[in-house]
Amino acid sequence: MKKNNIGVIGLAVMGSNLALNIADNGYDVAIYNRTTKVGEDFLATNPHKNLHLYKTMEEFVDSLEKPRKIILMVQAGAPVDKVIESLTVLLDKDDIIMDGGNSNFNDTIRRTQEVEERGFKFLGVGISGGEEGARFGPAIMPGGSEDAYAHVSEILEKIAAKKDGEACCAYIGDNGAGHYVKMVHNGIEYADMQLIAESYSLLKNLGNFSNAELADIFNYWNQGELESYLIEITADIFKVKDPDSDADLIDVVLDKAAQKGTGKWTVEEALNTGTDASLLASSVFARFMSAQKDQRVFAEDLLNVNLENDVEKNQELVEKIRQALYASKIIAYAQGFDLMKNAAIEHDWDLDFSSIAKIFREGCIIRARFLNRIADAYTKNPKLHNLMLDEAFKNTLIDYQDSLREVSVLAIKNGVSIPAFTNAIAYFDAYRQGRSNANLIQAQRDYFGAHTFERIDKEGSFHHQWGEVNED
Repeated sequence: MKKNNIGVIGLAVMGSNLALNIADNGYDVAIYNRTTKVGEDFLATNPHKNLHLYKTMEEFVDSLEKPRKIILMVQAGAPVDKVIESLTVLLDKDDIIMDGGNSNFNDTIRRTQEVEERGFKFLGVGISGGEEGARFGPAIMPGGSEDAYAHVSEILEKIAAKKDGEACCAYIGDNGAGHYVKMVHNGIEYADMQLIAESYSLLKNLGNFSNAELADIFNYWNQGELESYLIEITADIFKVKDPDSDADLIDVVLDKAAQKGTGKWTVEEALNTGTDASLLASSVFARFMSAQKDQRVFAEDLLNVNLENDVEKNQELVEKIRQALYASKIIAYAQGFDLMKNAAIEHDWDLDFSSIAKIFREGCIIRARFLNRIADAYTKNPKLHNLMLDEAFKNTLIDYQDSLREVSVLAIKNGVSIPAFTNAIAYFDAYRQGRSNANLIQAQRDYFGAHTFERIDKEGSFHHQWGEVNED
């Protein structure tokens, strides 16, 4: 009997769409779901000659050609470990398990070691793009055994999104590298969305632009250097009417944003690696603040400081916000890539940042024109310390930083909360200052705790009796 090329376990939204994508590309796909009826309903709705459902895991595993290639599309956490445990008693040496879920990279590092100690191969595969991406071409970030990737690269690269003829899929690095890059992708996504939301606040609250005007503004922005999926869908959002009223739908959407945890993981990793990812962090904190809807409503009148909007509604304001948004976007990506750089050092990963930027260009939520500029920057200098130091990005930031400052001042004066914008300019200014205020912090720590300090004129650690004031 002819064997299947690959297997997919887990037929929820992402798993079912990925299975269809693989089948559409000419591969025979074994599918299995713990609840058989889910698989039967899926096939009934999506009959496909290349999809083959199995009711037991034993039959599923036996149907696969060797080395067996199996993608797990199950809920992150304990369910992944349970499926792996059930699988490994049925597999043969060198069979390949791929975790395509949103797993924490630390779990992937652990699983790689555990699975490979048993003689099998393991890949942690970051898959981005949501339901549509899984179905028609996601951005794919595989990490783990490079030998295992060689066996599955044809399939993964064929089902991935394409940009300029290149697959948005490439081997990332050892053990948890693929899931780490996917995590940072999500952290950047949080920042991207927050910056766009803050631009919306500025245009609406300072410029008093209508939703129809906002749609036109974002459409125009999407024709230039801000061209991206998120800008495109934002323009579309402002055009939609509420089917239950005469209002625009955006105006009846509750102002509470949920989050699934990957943004929080990114912030935790910034703390663990000593990376300043303050803009990315502010985007996560902004979602926490949005969740406090009842408190915000209660405080609205109590903390009302009666600020008057003295901003003139004109195209100059629109252009300044556009420049501020683009400059902040550069800084958000600079923080994300800096985090990946520091993680690569800590985990001994050899990350190709140009390749990673190319993966993000299509199939995922943060796809954007300017990712080509990031890829070019790292192609020219793979050891680039910070994205802001690339000549092209440096020039843009110098040109646009005045707009970012002016917009931030306008927002603060008029009481519009823009934490991502203000963190962007703070990061820019902190990074470009050769001498910071940390000398005072060193002195304070030595004063109250004898923690010692370093000097600018000689090597070593020093302590001073600060209470003994020398008046000479």
